[in-house]
Amino acid sequence: MVDRSDFLHPRSRYYGQFKPENLVFNANLQEFAQQVGYICNLETSGKLASEEAYNKIHALWKQLKSSKEQLGIGAHPFQSDEGDDGVRE
Repeated sequence: MVDRSDFLHPRSRYYGQFKPENLVFNANLQEFAQQVGYICNLETSGKLASEEAYNKIHALWKQLKSSKEQLGIGAHPFQSDEGDDGVRE
C-alpha cells in the first residue's frame, strides 16, 4: 500500500554532486516547488487572493534563499572539493 505522505509529497532522486549541503538544499528546493504549486492552485481556484498568494510565495522564496546562503551553495562556484580553483591550464 502506498503511503499517503509519499503520494501528496513525492520526492525525486538527486543526481547532482553528492555533498550533504547539496542534498539538504535539493530537499528544500523540492519542498518550495511543492508549496508554490499548492499556492498557485488555491489562487487559480479562487480560494486564495492574488496578493496573499504573492506574499506566501515571496516568504517561501526568502526561506529558500536563506537556506541557500546558510548552506553555502554557490558561494565558491569555481572551487572544487580538492581545493582546486577550477582553472585549467
